Amino acid sequence: MLLDVKNIHKTYQTADGPFEVLRGVDLRLGEGETLALTGESGSGKSTLLHLIGGLDMPDRGAIVINGHDIAGADDAARAAIRRGSVGVVFQQFNLIPSLTVADNIAFQARLADKYDPQWSEALAGTMGLADHLRKYPEQLSGGQQQRVAIARTLAPKPALVLADEPTGNLDEDTARVVMDLMLDLAADTGAGLLMVTHSQALAGRLGRRLHLKAGRIA
Repeated sequence: MLLDVKNIHKTYQTADGPFEVLRGVDLRLGEGETLALTGESGSGKSTLLHLIGGLDMPDRGAIVINGHDIAGADDAARAAIRRGSVGVVFQQFNLIPSLTVADNIAFQARLADKYDPQWSEALAGTMGLADHLRKYPEQLSGGQQQRVAIARTLAPKPALVLADEPTGNLDEDTARVVMDLMLDLAADTGAGLLMVTHSQALAGRLGRRLHLKAGRIA
């Protein structure tokens, strides 16, 4: 099993007192499987993705990726698991402004010692970025920046791809191309894909669907 999430709980402190965002979430994802996570705003979808990506810690529960429980790991161990196995596409692009498009795409792959120039070039072409590789993020539109962020995530060929509304800033045709690429990557490399989306059409293209409601799988 690529991903095994067991009884995850997460509470945040607010001005009105503690707010329990996740209340015992369980989900599993195997190699090559694709899963859409749907739910209303505030249901805990993005929080769950942050926890699975090792960017935050649950209050209790286990998150096992390729046999490693990142919920019980220290910061260095979680960072190593992210570099080696997990690719994350968030709504914020988080591109490095001082790097060109080409270097932004290659950044995570180089960190993970998985840089493949031919694959990075192919990604840039598929994303319609081949003519923009020497530009900097500030010279791109929002949709172009999102495509760079997605290409950067896929460049290391991660075992697990986490995507939070990855096509939200893209036009319909580009969104279709991006989804095709993510699904092809899962099929070709055995990567698992867990995607948060409000789009029923996009959710319908994935193999399974789970609905999160009030911090629980409905």
